[in-house]
Amino acid sequence: MSDQGTPFDAWMKAGQDWAKSLSPEFADVMAKSMKGVEDLMPTMPKDVMDTFMGKGINAEGLDAKTRLLLTLQGLVIQGAVAEPQIKLTVRHAIEAGATQIEITETIALAGMFGGAAGMPKALELAGEVFKKDTDT
Repeated sequence: MSDQGTPFDAWMKAGQDWAKSLSPEFADVMAKSMKGVEDLMPTMPKDVMDTFMGKGINAEGLDAKTRLLLTLQGLVIQGAVAEPQIKLTVRHAIEAGATQIEITETIALAGMFGGAAGMPKALELAGEVFKKDTDT
């Protein structure tokens, strides 16, 4: 392995370098301004999510848990760069009834469909939510 680490590390560094070349302050400002933002929004109760994101919209449609797992998959395929949104989605998916196994499988499946670069980071973020969920 080279001094740069894994191919994923090299890819991430290249992306960070590109963002800094466009606006050197932007990456630092975004990292600081978004830190902890996922904790600002309270977790919606399952019945509220079912009403507004699940069967309450369409009795024949997807339930809130499935919609949240699909949202998580999309966030991972985009590269897992929206860290607060991933943590928030994982937290809400758990509240909607998703298990840690279902969340982990969703992230792994996303890796197979274009999210390989984001999969390690998404697993790390989900792990932080799982740990926080069991600590409280």
